[in-house]
Amino acid sequence: MNIILPAGYTEDKKYPVLYLFHGGMGDENDWLSGGIVNTIGNMISWEEAAEMILVLPNCRCRENDAANPSDGLAPEHVQSFDRFLTDFEDNLMPYMEQNYSIATGRENTAIAGFSMGGRTALNIGFHLYEKIKYIGAFTPAYGIFEYENMGLHEDGLFNEETFTLPDEYKNNTFLMMNKGNQDNMVNDEPVRYHEALLKNGVPHAYYTMDGGHDWPLWRNGFYNFARYIFQ
Repeated sequence: MNIILPAGYTEDKKYPVLYLFHGGMGDENDWLSGGIVNTIGNMISWEEAAEMILVLPNCRCRENDAANPSDGLAPEHVQSFDRFLTDFEDNLMPYMEQNYSIATGRENTAIAGFSMGGRTALNIGFHLYEKIKYIGAFTPAYGIFEYENMGLHEDGLFNEETFTLPDEYKNNTFLMMNKGNQDNMVNDEPVRYHEALLKNGVPHAYYTMDGGHDWPLWRNGFYNFARYIFQ
């Protein structure tokens, strides 16, 4: 993983943490290539965002966790992202709390990702709602619900009825999703997620903008998400 500390980091202070998850063919370096280190540094300097630590892990839980695997559309590959839920809770979060000056508690914990990382953020956020208050999913991938696409079929991590939060957390969780109007990779899956959340009474921010399945959408999502978390 890569860990981005705010300027002037000191163990005399406690910092909230934003965990950022990469796309299906990427690794822990994906978000670095998107330029978000400069973005968050400027936002904090301009007081558009709270001081925070960014953690960019490799969230592909399989023996070969390298980027650009040859079986990128195989069930073993896509489902390795789902197994990261356990790794995140049992290993990554405790490691950060033991080794960095972390402000603990759900109000100090955020997760976000793009594409498969968006699917991962939704999966983790909707399972670990007692530990995570902020969830960002930028052009989230197929797999939250049952689907068939590009020769791949999955039963889905949730269905339209179970994709919800307990009532006590619905109004105490910040969830943001976006979608590109010309996105031909995830197509209308984010719309399905948005409509299910509406039906289930889960408050969330959802917006579309011109663009595809690419960095302009993901950087925009990161910027808007970072403006609202830990405030």
